[in-house]
This record gives sequence, C-alpha cells and structure tokens, in this order.
Amino acid sequence: MDNNKNDEWITIRKTGDTLMVLHHETGTVGILKGLGENGEVNKVSPEDLDGDEMLSIERNENSFTEFYSTFYHQLKEPSEFSFFKVTEYEAKQTALDLQRYMDEAPNDVKQELKKYEISIDVVEAHRKAREGIISKGKSAGNSYVYKAEQVDWKMIEKLGWNKERLEELGALEPMLKGYKTPMLVPVHIELGTISGTIEARLSLQANDFGEVELRFHPVRRMPDFSKPFFGHVFSEEDKRNLMVSGNMGRVVDLVHGITGESVPSLISRDRLTNELVQVRAERVRVPLVIKGVTLNQEQRKILREGKPLFIENMLSARGTLFNAAVQYNADKRYVEFLPDKKVRRMGVGVPEVFRGKRLKKWQVEKLKNGEVAYVDGLVDRNGKGYQGYLRFDKRIGKFEFSFRNVWKGELGKSKKRGRGI
Repeated sequence: MDNNKNDEWITIRKTGDTLMVLHHETGTVGILKGLGENGEVNKVSPEDLDGDEMLSIERNENSFTEFYSTFYHQLKEPSEFSFFKVTEYEAKQTALDLQRYMDEAPNDVKQELKKYEISIDVVEAHRKAREGIISKGKSAGNSYVYKAEQVDWKMIEKLGWNKERLEELGALEPMLKGYKTPMLVPVHIELGTISGTIEARLSLQANDFGEVELRFHPVRRMPDFSKPFFGHVFSEEDKRNLMVSGNMGRVVDLVHGITGESVPSLISRDRLTNELVQVRAERVRVPLVIKGVTLNQEQRKILREGKPLFIENMLSARGTLFNAAVQYNADKRYVEFLPDKKVRRMGVGVPEVFRGKRLKKWQVEKLKNGEVAYVDGLVDRNGKGYQGYLRFDKRIGKFEFSFRNVWKGELGKSKKRGRGI
C-alpha cells in the first residue's frame, strides 16, 4: 500500500442511489446526470461514466420519493423513458448488463422489465401515505441490538469514520440492528509503517465480556473454496450455486469452532465482499405471505431448507400479477427474489401448487416427465371455475397453461420418435 494515500478516505463521498435511464425508441441505456433547462434528460452512457457525473440521491426512502416525484413532473416527455433505481456503486455494471439485455433479448421478453421500473403512481401514493401518518415515535417497532453509546468510537475513528459520517451514509442504523453496512465503505488501516485504504463492510458484535466490537469484512477476489468451511467440503454444485445465485441451496452440518458440535446450517455468499456467511437452520425465519401469496407448509419447508421456490401470481406494488423465484439468503437473513436464469441453473423442481390449487401426485409426476396434465377446479378472479391443460417448462422453471392443449401435436411427434418411426 502507498503511504501517500493515508488520507484518501477524506475525499471519497458517501454512496447514494442514482437512476438508470432506458430510452424506449432507441433501446439505449444510460445513467442520469440531471435535467436540462427545458426538461430534457441528460444522461451518460455506462462506458463513458465518470463517478462524479452521475446524479446522486440520498439513500433515504423519504428523500427518494420526494426527489422522484419532483423530477418526474419536470420531465418534458416522461413517457419516452423508463427509470430504474440502483446504488451508485452498482450503477455502471448494472447499466452495462441492462444494455446487453436490451441488445439480445426478444421484444416479448423485454416486457418483463416493466415490473422493475419505478412507477410514478406508486411513488406518489407512498409519499402521500407517509404525509398522512403521524409518527408515534421512532423507537416503536425498531429492533436494535446495540446502542450507539456501547460502540468504541475511538477505534472507529482510527479507521477513518465517526458516528456522524456513518449516520449520513445510512450505515449506522443497520449496524445497530446487528447487520452489516448495506454498502462498501473505504477503511483506513495501518500495519506498522505501511498504511492505506481498503474497501469493506462494517458490522458490530458483542464479545464474551459483553463489549461491543467493530468487525470489518474486506472485499476478496473469490471465496476460498479450497479449505473446509467449518468442516464442510464444498462440492462442485455447491461452488456453482454460491457463485451464480449467492446461495448454496441446501442444509449442511457445520462444526462449531469452540464446542465442536454439529450445527445444521445454510450458507450464502456476500455478493459485495465474496465472504461466505452461515446461519443456523433453526434460526431461519420464512414469512407466511409473500407479495399476497400465502405459502403452504410444503413451500415454507422448501425455503427453510435453503432451496429456491417458484411462486406464481404474486401482487406487485403496482397492482399487477407476476411470477418469480425466491430463496432464503443467509447473509441478508431474509427471503430474496431471484432472476429466473439463476433458478434455471439450480434446477428448480415442479411446484405442487398452480394458481392456488394443489396438484395431485399423478399430475406432478406427469409434469416432471415433461408430459401434459389436465387440471380442473381452477377459479378465476371473479369466482368462476375453469379447467385446462398444464405443462412445466424445466428450462425456464415456469408453468404453461392452455385451454385447448396446444401441445397435443408435439406430444404425438415425441412418441413417434420414441418408437423409432
């Protein structure tokens, strides 16, 4: 490390959010710089991005809703664009990935982006709702693990931080609640005569004497799969799952470092630092309802075991139905949404529930074998019953439904091929 960079952290501004811009007509993706005098969108392409060019929005929910509402109504032609919120840290790579997606994806698939863009209707409804709420005290409902006065601030100052800067960054509250900072922060370190700055996430932890200590989680190039992780030797599938989705996808027994006891646990990868993180299986908490869909016992069991689960007909914030896969993340300590492509690589099984109806065993078996199953007793939004034919596409991890069995001809062809005709 370079001695001349001792004070480098002083010049690094806090990381906030910014907006990605998608122009519908040209299909080009950029990162927002600001607005012109006449309401034109000023953006920069991700390839040409300089960190100081992008618009920075404070990482605070109230700040964002106020900003976006004002910004949207100043646009000259808002219908020509879609906007997506991302952190400044992820902006360049995410924009590059989105541009690649726009260049390669079929037009009908691109419609899926609608559920990720920011809806002005939702933002304004949220802002108005918050304006109508009278606060009953910030302490109500907050689950703080530590108090600010328990923290060794002198130690933190040696790393280049203090209470005020962590509060401004939006990092202190997660730390006091027992989590890591939601973003990477520059940490000033000194090792003998060598000093410099590294990027890391920070967290707090109580030691055996009840004292609250600071822990920092530095960025590493890759997880170290060559050594056993608390006694667990990673299989090739374990490694692939951790690198693709961030979650290993199964419960394994880990050896406690002090007691030597065997502890059933889940393992995930911190996507910002590549640190491997474990959580006891007994501490995994799975919600009963996800986006309006009530999970049955079998679905919750799947999630508690760390496996991905595909859920249909969830209700988005915009009031539209969507399908997605979810999985428990040991690093975040909650159930997260997964892109379909990640679930595909992890081999999702056939769900046992379709549009609220539990499928029979023979129907599930037919679907697992790639066959079509007849399903009745389905009910639409108006309470009217209907029936039809169902197929499960393992390549994309989704059900396909048809009232008239549009795959009948395909099935006949496959049988002929099977008989050698």
